Amino acid sequence: MSLDAAFSRAAELDAQDSLAHLRQHFDIPDDVLYFDGNSLGPLTFRSREVLHRTIEFEWRERLIRSWNEDWLEMPARVGNKIAPLIGAAPDTVIACDNTSINLHKALMAAVALRPGRTEIVVDINNFPTDIYIAQSVASQYNLQLVAVPANEIVSAISERTAVVTATHVDYRSARILDVAGITTATHRNGALMVWDLAHTAGAVPFDVSALDIDFAVGCGYKYLNGGPGAPAFIYVAPRLLAESSQPLQGWWGHSEPFAFEVSYRPAEGISRFLTGTANVLSMKSLEAALEVFSGIEMAAVRAKSVSLTSLFIDLAQAHLNPEMFTIQSPLAAEERGSHVALGFADGRTLVDAMATEGIVADFRPPDLMRFGFAPLYNTHADVVRLINRLASH
Repeated sequence: MSLDAAFSRAAELDAQDSLAHLRQHFDIPDDVLYFDGNSLGPLTFRSREVLHRTIEFEWRERLIRSWNEDWLEMPARVGNKIAPLIGAAPDTVIACDNTSINLHKALMAAVALRPGRTEIVVDINNFPTDIYIAQSVASQYNLQLVAVPANEIVSAISERTAVVTATHVDYRSARILDVAGITTATHRNGALMVWDLAHTAGAVPFDVSALDIDFAVGCGYKYLNGGPGAPAFIYVAPRLLAESSQPLQGWWGHSEPFAFEVSYRPAEGISRFLTGTANVLSMKSLEAALEVFSGIEMAAVRAKSVSLTSLFIDLAQAHLNPEMFTIQSPLAAEERGSHVALGFADGRTLVDAMATEGIVADFRPPDLMRFGFAPLYNTHADVVRLINRLASH
């Protein structure tokens, strides 16, 4: 397909796109092609509006009264907006802290539920923070950390395993891991499973209930578009909530925070995974950004994601020099998340150069350029423009 034909095909696909109207909710500069929503989602008009009201009315006028009028309930309220995006039941997801802290909570809780076991199994290709946190938990409990590639996780699980942790969509390649296979093997050996959904939530369907997931964590600033440093989230299976404890026993996780008791009593349900005071402005931005998902089926989001990434791969194979550019993401759509990684020897320089032209992507060592295709605002025409630029290099 020539690039002229590709532009025509893209126009047809965009005209048929049932999600096309969602782009109007995002304040993306007219001169920018944005392919980095897998790192930081763009600003929504609704977030700007809500933040303005929070600052000018809730903070300036209502002052401390806003805690009781609105802010105290935000973590649970935002968690319940995230829950449908990952197939969770109401009141099993809470928004708080960041992914690293929530992963620490989940791993510590899981290890405590499996006393006497001696190992934590981790995907060696996890995002580094996941590995660092797992190393920390293993050290605190005097456990052995078994770090293996994703395709070796199942064989690494044994009766010695307390917990297994992995990332559903690989942050480099966008490869989707075998959630059902890994989780089933984990449970078959009596261990608990913690999934990182940082590159999943808001772009790739996931069903924690149907998959019988024990714990899951994820962030709010990628495909959920909550803004830089937006709160993360943590999910705990209902069957585990009553017996789960977490190590960061702060006052927001107390059964009665404003009783100011000396002794700690954990709150009922998912609120026990809170620690300290919510970051109101960041939480407000995330809550507002999540409104764009209202009434949207994740199946439709996934279908568009596949369409965008598949078009990019097809055009890359047709128009990019294979001796310069190599596709480092799975070719099979069912194995691929919502970004595509291209290998290019001088990728960092090229990514930086494109950024000066208003084409924003990102780079990961040693040679990967990552292009995120966010179904809520990226178009097929965007994809063709990106290929046109890469082909000119």
